[in-house]
Amino acid sequence: MEEFTFTPQLGLIIGGLVGLLIGWVIGFFDSNNRTEKKIRAAEANAEIAIKEAEKKIAEASQQFAQSTATQDDPGLLRLKNEGGRYALEMDGTQISSALSADGKKRLIELLTAIRPYLEGGLPPQPAPAPVAPQQKTPPAAPPPAAKVSPPPAPAPSPAPVTDAPEVKKSDEEKISKTLSIVNQIDTVLQERLLKTSFAKRGIRLSESSFGGVEVYVGLEKFESIDDVPDAEIKAVIRAAIAEWEKRTTPGMN
Repeated sequence: MEEFTFTPQLGLIIGGLVGLLIGWVIGFFDSNNRTEKKIRAAEANAEIAIKEAEKKIAEASQQFAQSTATQDDPGLLRLKNEGGRYALEMDGTQISSALSADGKKRLIELLTAIRPYLEGGLPPQPAPAPVAPQQKTPPAAPPPAAKVSPPPAPAPSPAPVTDAPEVKKSDEEKISKTLSIVNQIDTVLQERLLKTSFAKRGIRLSESSFGGVEVYVGLEKFESIDDVPDAEIKAVIRAAIAEWEKRTTPGMN
């Protein structure tokens, strides 16, 4: 058996291997340490970026809320829900007590302006003060004929129709003296019903306590025109409204 002999060359080889092993171990731990530092730095930067984004979002939300508050337009009439309770604002002021006589009148005016939207139309534009119609000079009447017993003769030719303008003028004067728009429309409606089969049905319009319109058909009462089940009655009422608008709007006659 040969005896093992340690030579300088073998020592160099072993020393080199040990050095490589130690260097690899040191490099491994150093690499892990540097990687961990990079991860921590990236997490810190991400956290800073998230906080800055949240801060910008909060600032933008605050600016939007402020701009919305400054641009709020209460309008003429607004109903709000404040914690489950209704609050009414009229002309930018919240109603917190009983209305005065002027306040009630103003509220009725606004509700009357809203009513046409419930009936499927648009409110008519306010018309200027009515102007008295010009008096037309009636044609000179022929002198009365002597009273003579005429012989039987064919039926006389119909006289010129001169009553229509007078009737129309009378209607307009009658409508102008009514107390409310609903009463004016009801006057027109009653005139139109005389010419239909609904004359004896007891159809009429009435103004409600809050300025709206109520429809009566006999003993039945409906809160609006759309609530009337009979389509023909609704059509007659809407035709009366259209005729009232034509009579009261300048240039539509």
